[in-house]
Amino acid sequence: MVRQDSHRFEHIVIAIPPAKIVAFKSVIEAYDNLATLRTEDPRQHHLKLYFSPSQRETVEKLLDSLPERFDIRRIG
Repeated sequence: MVRQDSHRFEHIVIAIPPAKIVAFKSVIEAYDNLATLRTEDPRQHHLKLYFSPSQRETVEKLLDSLPERFDIRRIG
């Protein structure tokens, strides 16, 4: 049995308007194994991106390139 240690992953919480979540998820999934997207708070439309520490720079650059297109707001 393989055990994943959740302490080995980093995360960023973002808010995106509901109408743009599916398109944003498609962008994230296009980058194989970059990050995993989960719903943090469905009422507030907060999403959490989990990723390897070695991928932080790539994730940050991607998020920095998309704020206008997806109305991304960083929560944490």
